[in-house]
Formats: sequence, C-alpha cells, structure tokens
Amino acid sequence: MVALKRYIAGHILLAIVNDQVCGFTAQVPSKADIGRGSRASAPHLSAHSPEEQKEADDEIDRLKSMAQKLRAEAAALEAERAQELAAVAESVFRKFDTNKDGEISPEELKAGLEKSLKIELSDKRVEQLMKNFDVSGDGKLQIDEMVGLEKFSNKLEALAREEKNQAIMAKKEAEKEAQAALLAEARVNLLNDRDPTNKDKIISVLPYLFPLMDSLQFGRFLIVENADNPLVVILALLYALYKSVPFSGFISFLALNILSSNPGINRLVRFNMQQAIFVDIALFFPGLLGAAYSLLTSNSGVNLPNGVAELGSDVIFGTLLLTVAYCSISSLLGQTPNKIPLISQAVEDRMPSIDMFDDSGRFIPREKREKKDDDDNKKK
Repeated sequence: MVALKRYIAGHILLAIVNDQVCGFTAQVPSKADIGRGSRASAPHLSAHSPEEQKEADDEIDRLKSMAQKLRAEAAALEAERAQELAAVAESVFRKFDTNKDGEISPEELKAGLEKSLKIELSDKRVEQLMKNFDVSGDGKLQIDEMVGLEKFSNKLEALAREEKNQAIMAKKEAEKEAQAALLAEARVNLLNDRDPTNKDKIISVLPYLFPLMDSLQFGRFLIVENADNPLVVILALLYALYKSVPFSGFISFLALNILSSNPGINRLVRFNMQQAIFVDIALFFPGLLGAAYSLLTSNSGVNLPNGVAELGSDVIFGTLLLTVAYCSISSLLGQTPNKIPLISQAVEDRMPSIDMFDDSGRFIPREKREKKDDDDNKKK
C-alpha cells in the first residue's frame, strides 16, 4: 500500500512539472515576434531574464528528480513486499509439506489448513482450492504455486459465499418447482383422467342404452321373430319405459352432452357419453335414407320386396348391436373403446386434455391455445 502511494505521488509530481513547463513555454515569445519587434511581446521579454529562466529550469529538474526518487522507492517497496510474500508462502509450504517431497498433496493441504485456520474442510472444498491454485494442473502444489494463509482464507470465504448464493438460488428453484408441481397436481385433479374404478367401468356402459333404444326401430323384424327370448323381453320393457318419458330422446341427448363436459367425471365415462351421442347421430342417416326412399317409391308406385327392406334393417340393427357389445366389453375391461371408424377419432378430438386448462383451472378455447403455441414458437 505504501509503495502504491509513493508511485501515485511520483506521477502527480511529474504532472505538476509538465504543467509548469507548459505554462512557462507558453509565455516565451517566438523568434518571429522578436524579429518583428512586436510591442506586444516586449513585456514578455522583460518578464523572463536569464536568471529567472535558469531558476525555473532548476525547479523543473528538482521536481523530476523527486518524482523519479518516489517511483524508485515504490518499486523497491513493491519488490520487498513480493519477497515477504514469497517468504511467507515458502514458510507455509515447508509447514504443509509434511513428507518433505517438495509437493503438497490435497491431503497435506487439508491437514495444514485445518490446523492453521482452526476449521474443518470437506474434500470438495479442498478440491476447489487445488483447482484455483494448481497452475500446472498435476493435482499437487509446487513451491512456486504456493500462497500465504491469507489468500487461502480469502479464497475459502469467497467459495463459502458462492456456495451460499448457490444454495439460495437452489432453494428458490426448488420452491418454484414445488409450486409448479402443486399447480400441475391441481390441474390433474381438475380433469379426471385417472384409471377408472369398477364403478366407473359399469357406469361407462350405460350411455350406450341411448343409441340402443333408438336402434330398435331397425330391429323390429328380429324382435318379432324372437319374442320369447328373455333378452328381447328386457329390451321391450326398457323401450317401453324409454318411450313413456316425453321427449326422451332429446332429454337423453342433452343429459349426455352436459355430463360429458364435466371434467370431474372419469374420462372413460365421458368418452362413452360422447361416443354414444355420435353413434346415435349415425343412426339418423339410415333412417333418413329409408324415409326418402319410401317417399320416392310411393310416388312412383315401385316397391322393393319386403325381404330387401327387412335385410337392410337387420344389418343396421346387427351392426349397432356389435358396436354396443364392443364398447361395453372394452369399457368393463377398463379400456377405452376408440376403434370405431370415423366416430372414435371425432370423439377423441372433442375430449378435453390437461393443456386445455390454465394454471388457475380455467378452460382455454382452442383458438387461444393455438395462438399461444404460435407465439411460443416464434419466441424460440
């Protein structure tokens, strides 16, 4: 520190000298002014006699000499300080080098620092110190790489502060991750996509009664032929009960549509509600074609044989029964019946997923989700 002060003082003296030289030379008239005998320069000539000029030059030389002396003293003090530090480092090296092999291993460094600084060091901390001071990278400290205890202590304090900051950042990141996990769990609980329970499996079959009841109009021929079958009797009772409710079809459609929008209901149940609606809508088209055909044939007077109409109705009803059987068996096994051509894919597209809700559990419309995804892609 003393050397630095002396070094700065020397530079200040030099600056003063330069200022005085510049000030003095600025007042000295040029030869052209003297040759012209300028009146303006006469005062300057009279103001600087040879004695004054010599005195000014002596003062400048004296100040330069003082500045040079201060810088020399600063350099000497700096060299002395370097020698002192080297001596301290050598003393510490000799003290730490317990096996006298001319090198300090990590074990020797740890033992020496713990004894000298009265602290306990972990192997990780010793490894960090070795990386900072081991210039050669051989895993050991040579005498030219050794520093004093003060530098070791300062480095340990810096490492401790760094670890503390890292611990604080890690804690904040852990809290952030925990909060994100809680939000994700809340969103998962909001949307019931868990594995169905046995109760859910049974309930998921019931929506298919809706298309089954509406398909009985196509199965009238088979029902009449098998009137004594117990299953047919059960279907007849269910159909009578279904038709006894005014606007039963419309009420069933609304009920299934509203309930399937409830995210708290198990996904299998919601999927089957939606699929039952789509299957029932699919039955509308054969009925529409049959009505149109009957209208055309009645006006033209051309009628198909009864066997053809009966066969068409039986095929439609049989297809519906197979569809309901497939969906029911899959649902009872806990599997989503998503293999019906066209219909299942349309239902999958309508099923809500976890990314359709924000962190607060609010539903995000598809348009806003797509816009958000586009914005995120642009940022990337």
